[in-house]
Amino acid sequence: MRLRREHLASTFGAGAHADAIRALPSDALDAAGFYGQVDGACCENVIGYVPLPVGTIGPYKIDGKAVYVPMATTEGALVASTHRGARAISASGGATTELLADGMTRAPALAMPSLKAAAELKRWLEDPASLDELNLAFKATSRFGRLLAVKVGIAGKYAHVRFKCFTGDAMGMNMVSKGVNKVVESILEKYPGTQLLGLSGNMCTDKKPSAINWIDGRGKSVAAEAILPASVVASVLKTTPAAVARLSVHKNLIGSALAGSIGGQNAHASNILTAIYLAAGQDPAQNVESSTCLTLCEEVPAATPGGESSLYVSCMMPSIEVGTVGGGTALAAQAACLGIMGVKGAGETPGANSQQLAKIVCASVMAGELSLLAALSVNHLVSAHMALGRRDRK
Repeated sequence: MRLRREHLASTFGAGAHADAIRALPSDALDAAGFYGQVDGACCENVIGYVPLPVGTIGPYKIDGKAVYVPMATTEGALVASTHRGARAISASGGATTELLADGMTRAPALAMPSLKAAAELKRWLEDPASLDELNLAFKATSRFGRLLAVKVGIAGKYAHVRFKCFTGDAMGMNMVSKGVNKVVESILEKYPGTQLLGLSGNMCTDKKPSAINWIDGRGKSVAAEAILPASVVASVLKTTPAAVARLSVHKNLIGSALAGSIGGQNAHASNILTAIYLAAGQDPAQNVESSTCLTLCEEVPAATPGGESSLYVSCMMPSIEVGTVGGGTALAAQAACLGIMGVKGAGETPGANSQQLAKIVCASVMAGELSLLAALSVNHLVSAHMALGRRDRK
């Protein structure tokens, strides 16, 4: 790494470019530990690292347990705002979450001899009776992975086969790709004349907006909800249930419909999700599909005459792609952030830690959604960013 830095600096010669290379941090971390973990696993042609500040929200009551959630970001006010939402929800009894589905997908593209052959393949693959045979091939490649379902899209004589798989505590793209590749080999043997065009044919869909992820989900599908008394909404969020609910309809539903958004029925879900992903060693590029979110807010009338109303808030996120083993989760700082949330490494039950991480992400997104909607409903957004995101750096 040091030789590479020196080579780049000498290539640039004297001047701003060489000075920039030397200014990039490289030595403050334990070189043997950090770069040893990165080499051959996380990055190539390494010349240093980019430090990111990590803040935390909490204690945040999620499913009855107090959780601290680390967020890595350079956006002033983001952590403070999300913490405010978490504080309001915790003061109201906490967030409740549910895991709705769990399955990573990969969709190879196959060329068949004819439309009839493609349709025959589709019928066979989607027949529940075929799943055991397909799993024989898939399970031969993994201790934890298993094939859950198959969905086939047909375009003429071409078949795009979307395999949905359980991947334990790993995010699972490598596991699924390896297993699906083995399944494809068995398909090529069973259907002579079939050609594999590519192991990923974009019906997966990875790191791109898509309706199929929004409808069928990818990774973990999670929902979260909370009910906040009007008194908490007023004291912590400085607004009313009616104002938040009205804005949520016009912003998250009507505005997103006018924009033609797919999965963008939210205020800023990507902000919170990406900050947690960066802190916890997740793949930040997967924020594209992972941050798709439907946020709902409703005013709940008082249960008794003279009582106070409440605010119901929920988030539904169908494609949270997370893992607690593999990739960047092995790096010391990222592993520490997972440890803060109590989800470091593999759980005793395969998949338990990654599922819990997905629930924490969804609940944290809900906290951030609530706080931003509250700020917008009383026009506090600009003043908050001026106070927390515009420090004089002179």
